[in-house]
Amino acid sequence: MRRTIMTAAGSALAVGSLLAIAGCGAAGQEPEGQSLTVSYIRTDAFTALDTLFQAVKADFETEHPDVTVDLQPVSAADEDYKTRLALSHRSAETAPDVFYQDTTTIRADAEAGYLLPLDDYVAEWEDWSQFSEAAQAAGLGNDGSTYAISLGTDTRALWYSIPVLETAGVTTPWQPETWQDVLDMAEAVQASDPEAVPFMLYAGTGTGEGSNMQGFYQLLYGTELGGDALYDSESGRWVVRSQGFIDALEFVDTVYSEGYSLPADQALDPNVWQSVFGELFPERRLGATIEGSYTPSFWVEGGSFEWPEYADEMGAAAFPTQNGDGPGVSMSGGWTLAIGAKTELPDLAFEFVSMALNFENSLSYVKENSQIAVRADVAADESYLEANPFVGAVTALVEFTNFRPATSEYNQISAAVQNATEAVMTGQATPVEAAAAYDQEVEAIVGPDGIIEK
Repeated sequence: MRRTIMTAAGSALAVGSLLAIAGCGAAGQEPEGQSLTVSYIRTDAFTALDTLFQAVKADFETEHPDVTVDLQPVSAADEDYKTRLALSHRSAETAPDVFYQDTTTIRADAEAGYLLPLDDYVAEWEDWSQFSEAAQAAGLGNDGSTYAISLGTDTRALWYSIPVLETAGVTTPWQPETWQDVLDMAEAVQASDPEAVPFMLYAGTGTGEGSNMQGFYQLLYGTELGGDALYDSESGRWVVRSQGFIDALEFVDTVYSEGYSLPADQALDPNVWQSVFGELFPERRLGATIEGSYTPSFWVEGGSFEWPEYADEMGAAAFPTQNGDGPGVSMSGGWTLAIGAKTELPDLAFEFVSMALNFENSLSYVKENSQIAVRADVAADESYLEANPFVGAVTALVEFTNFRPATSEYNQISAAVQNATEAVMTGQATPVEAAAAYDQEVEAIVGPDGIIEK
């Protein structure tokens, strides 16, 4: 999905209902009455993919009158969706033909035999050359084969309220150079309006992966080790006992102990983002937060929290590095479309995927979803560049953005990071103690040969 916390919270479901995510068709490429199943996320906050697939379904069924596209939207948080998808892959009877796939799970799912290699298909697909090198690489498995195709990507920026900052005496446009600049802004807002939330920092387990992407990683990747602060790319090992990890936790500690953010119990609410977008910013009660490039999609006409004034009242800046020794920090994620290895309709499945990702549909999707285009022709389109006032600013962050390690153990590491930030934000552990507990948890996950001290 385009972000990690912009979905409604999912609940535990019985295995039987989890396996009902998708079905499989009979053998053959287009026998009469054939069904092509498509599984994906749809929530009140994320409808863009459903809009896209409804349109593709209509076009596809017109071209193939003997084929029915069975759309199977799943209303669940990202992690719940991944769980349901993984369970569906256990059987050919429940595995979907086409599905929405997180980039962080591509390699693990490819190794597990869930994904169909797409090399032969993309080699003959004229549109493939329009996809950026980074977008093409996003779908690669450990064996170098392509297993998924990118829908779009995103970046993370520091979004701030111009009226709130200016009332506090902070000059706008605002571009902090160091972490201390962010804390100085928070202090100024707090002094100006004690009832305001100076700086909402996502942390802990409540918002799941979102607390890392829109929180801790923005800090960690801005420390001395930069892009290797979490995972050392050269050695292929996870970094432990680093000063940068402790420093990042100390920033979290300062934000929460000084009362700059929402109280921990409120910040741990999985739906806290709704307050951020729907109340705090529109009501001028929030100074700043870290959020994704998709942010304007919630405020535009037809968005979940329509706010006509957002273009005039909001600003976007790069989150700074710790000591101002770089252009800034951003994190990027992205979801893709993949085809199940158990599909009996691979040709039709790829035709559906290629139709969904053609120029017209890709343009419509990234505009509606405020995603960053991964096709060169879409990125150059005038209507894309004018989709909202912040397209240029958030697209520029791609130059120095970071991507999460696409390894099979990443999800466990992510959970360990969330545990560390939650321990600090709730006062259960000091930054040093939480970092030590994280180090132990990481070593337990990957073993002594999977860690490196830096």
